[in-house]
Amino acid sequence: MAIRDIISNRLQEAFKPESLQVVDESHLHEGHAGHRPSGETHFRVYIVSAVFKGKSRIERHRMINSALAAELAGGVHALAIHAQAPGEGGR
Repeated sequence: MAIRDIISNRLQEAFKPESLQVVDESHLHEGHAGHRPSGETHFRVYIVSAVFKGKSRIERHRMINSALAAELAGGVHALAIHAQAPGEGGR
């Protein structure tokens, strides 16, 4: 299973998001630290979930990092996070 799919599945299970987009941006980091020719090293996550209501940006990032701990300890080198509660500004 692709890392992108694993990330999506874990975030779906943990946060039951209204919307979720996981983008593999590995190709943009060729030649940078952590990049592998096979890709799947750098990701950007856009997630909207009611779970984030009342949580600070740091709390939201910690929640996501915790849900993805195994992937972050493994082959994922970088994760950019855009986490919002429903009704907050768009991207």
